[in-house]
Amino acid sequence: MSDEEQGTGRSGLDRLSSVNLNLLVPLLALLEERSVTRAAERVGLSQPAMSHALGRMRRLLGDDIVVRQGAGVRLTPRALELIGPLREALQQTAQVVNFPGFDPARDHRVVTVAMMTPTAFVIGAPLARLVAQRAPQATLRIRTITMPTDAAFTEEGVDVVLMSDALASPYPRERLYDDRWTVIASPDAPREADALELITSLPHVVFDAERRVVPYSVLDEHRVRYRVGQLVSDNLMVAHLVARSSGVVALQRLRVASAMKAVTDLRIEEFPFPLHGVGIDMVWNPHLSDQFFLEWLRGLLFEAAGAL
Repeated sequence: MSDEEQGTGRSGLDRLSSVNLNLLVPLLALLEERSVTRAAERVGLSQPAMSHALGRMRRLLGDDIVVRQGAGVRLTPRALELIGPLREALQQTAQVVNFPGFDPARDHRVVTVAMMTPTAFVIGAPLARLVAQRAPQATLRIRTITMPTDAAFTEEGVDVVLMSDALASPYPRERLYDDRWTVIASPDAPREADALELITSLPHVVFDAERRVVPYSVLDEHRVRYRVGQLVSDNLMVAHLVARSSGVVALQRLRVASAMKAVTDLRIEEFPFPLHGVGIDMVWNPHLSDQFFLEWLRGLLFEAAGAL
């Protein structure tokens, strides 16, 4: 390394002596919460103290960080760039100073899990119960998403995304639970009708997406006639509308159908043709370096899935 490069490196480190590094923790809280009030609560500061810290952070970075937009705030482009590197730096710092690992009984962090609405309907309640029992000081944040993106990790502070195995991801994944497609019908559907008769005789409630769910392509291959009666843009609403309507049918994953049947009457039948199973995978934030926390949350998710 040249003298110039060494000098540059030293000067970069030397500049840290003039920076109040205590500002970095509330800065990360502000970037992730996008609210001065929630960020103050998260790090144990009063709102005036947090506002004062924001002013100091703005002067330090030469950037507004957050700007008002309507009733809320938005992050500046510079602030968005900081989220991932800052989160990773603070996690590594915690390891360097040898904190005694993640203690769920005392930790006050926000645990953020992203998933689609039907998955949240299936696993959200058992996961919330376990977090409340095992980490009573923590906050569980469930973010419902339509399609996972890198921004979930870099901008929204998501620890893990629960996503269908049919969706692609550049990151390693691990199966959380398996599922399969079923036929669901309204309670007043003819009792003597089997699954195939329900499919061909009743109007379908269908998730309104660019492509229909896989079982419909199987029905098309077998030249099964069916009629679409309702289109709905929220996948979870498919099961709800079938349960609360008269004389309709739909194709739905068993886990969602079973969770809906627990709160309202719903008929569930096996899909009448061979079909590959489906599953929900865990995709972890690649910037998450706290292995104690990661293993704890991983075990908690498996426990919640095992209770389904």
